[in-house]
Amino acid sequence: MSEIKRIAVLTMVRNDDFFLQKWVEYYGRELGKENLYIYYDGEDQQIADFCQGTNACVHPKIGTQVVSAEKARLKFLSEKATELFAKGYDLVIGVDADEYIVVDPKLGAGLKDFLSQQKIDVSLSALGLDFGQRLGEEGDLTPDATFLSQRRYAQIGTRYTKPSIIAKPCRWGSGFHRVKGHNFHIAKDLYLMHFGYADSKILKARLGDADRVAQGWEKHILKRSRTIRYATEKKAHDFDRWTRFARICQTWCRPPYALNKPAMFELRIVVKLPKRFSNVL
Repeated sequence: MSEIKRIAVLTMVRNDDFFLQKWVEYYGRELGKENLYIYYDGEDQQIADFCQGTNACVHPKIGTQVVSAEKARLKFLSEKATELFAKGYDLVIGVDADEYIVVDPKLGAGLKDFLSQQKIDVSLSALGLDFGQRLGEEGDLTPDATFLSQRRYAQIGTRYTKPSIIAKPCRWGSGFHRVKGHNFHIAKDLYLMHFGYADSKILKARLGDADRVAQGWEKHILKRSRTIRYATEKKAHDFDRWTRFARICQTWCRPPYALNKPAMFELRIVVKLPKRFSNVL
């Protein structure tokens, strides 16, 4: 039996308490709140009450423009991960506040037990699922119920197949999308679920957030909001069949401009999650 590993998870957040509350609830249950490290981006932010028991702190704001700020943010988080390894952690997970790494419930294993059984050289990736909202079928996303009982449709996205889990000090690229100088490995039965564009009401609020607009996020948000259109309009395919295909495809296919990132022939495959996931997140 594998030794249980000591695992930390970190994030940097700004004006995102809706998703952060679920983040704290989920990772706190899976890994222990004492192993959660949250950095609020900007001294105009206040630490939310639900962060009690975690390692949450306010950090001076990193940059004002999206590209330069994102590079500085990941440099900062990579350095924090290095510090956590020095404190004795075996693994460090880096994710945004709207990203949740979930083990397929068919295994009957929690995140900590699952990762403790994995042989990880440098990094491990979960298969990316970008959740949308099927308009006319799914209502507003609420914290009063599990996310996966409210959202069932997701695009299989190479953008969210990230080397989020690292086993030694290294340098994440912007958005955790790659580990510089290293390849990636996609774990079977492990998923990174992204909910940042899974609700039209929240999306409109983000577009009305003067702070995000000032940083240059408006174009990015509009581009990624296509996920709602895909979830609404595209046929939903079988989850197990197409995630199996995607894992193989993304393992072997790479974009010519970034050989340590996954590719999938620009396919836009929407899948419907099985009911077995409903109570996980």
